[in-house]
Amino acid sequence: MSRHRAQPAKVIPLLRPGSFVTLENQPSDLPPFQVLECRGGRCWVRQQSWGQTIHWEVDHGRLRAA
Repeated sequence: MSRHRAQPAKVIPLLRPGSFVTLENQPSDLPPFQVLECRGGRCWVRQQSWGQTIHWEVDHGRLRAA
């Protein structure tokens, strides 16, 4: 019998394109970011005021559903 305590699996929430997220420690006066795509632990997000061609690549773990 193993004496190791089973660690719960880290569950990563699904962030669908078009959904809105905030960054960890994001200032409250900054609007949520829109998810463009998530792949391989990275997500591409943008502010709606940035336009369609400007985006930011962020580690998935830094994002929270808005």
